[in-house]
Amino acid sequence: MERKIRKLFRKACSDYHLLNDGDRILIALSGGKDSLELVRLLAQQARIYKPSIQVEAAHVIMDNIPYETERTYIEQFCENEGVKLHILHSSFDESTDPRKTHCFLCAWNRRKALFEFAVDNKYNKVALGHHMDDFLVTALMNATFEGSFSSMKPEMQMEHYPLSVIRPLCLVHEQMIREVAENEGFQKQKTLCPYEHDTQRTQMTAVLAQLEQLNPEARYSLWHAITKTW
Repeated sequence: MERKIRKLFRKACSDYHLLNDGDRILIALSGGKDSLELVRLLAQQARIYKPSIQVEAAHVIMDNIPYETERTYIEQFCENEGVKLHILHSSFDESTDPRKTHCFLCAWNRRKALFEFAVDNKYNKVALGHHMDDFLVTALMNATFEGSFSSMKPEMQMEHYPLSVIRPLCLVHEQMIREVAENEGFQKQKTLCPYEHDTQRTQMTAVLAQLEQLNPEARYSLWHAITKTW
């Protein structure tokens, strides 16, 4: 399965021109299976002569949210892959905008800390671990709740930062990563976020599974439809 993932990773990097000579890439390492696999793949790619890239990782700790990733594990994981890991801290005051959910504020401040660190340390790209299922579920959510069939892109130039965001796992199925994580013994999050609950995204993931029961090729039809919007 690792070979299949690597093949899809390389295809995505080639098809969407995600990697170029001289890139300094910061990987957003949450500690979940997707970001751990992304560290492995980009670390392997960095050891190849062409394109010549530099890869490091950053893990953001939200000081006011009581969940925890096994820090020793991700530090050892990165060391084994030859990837330097940076530990960043952030927090937020939910009273400043009570209309926003904890999840929104956490994600927004996490990204802000990551992007500002990347700019300050002269990275030109930030790599996120979104896989194909994330793209498809986002498109279904936007179509259902926003009236617009659109999703993320494999590469996106940031509007307010001199950075581009890349998603090299965009062609990889989540189930593939799950199998590798189980086979390799990736450790799960130590303490789950207390605000985790059934969300629209969770429900739409179930809808995607139902569509694939109706048509085993549904994900590829949806992917083709998404690419037409880019």
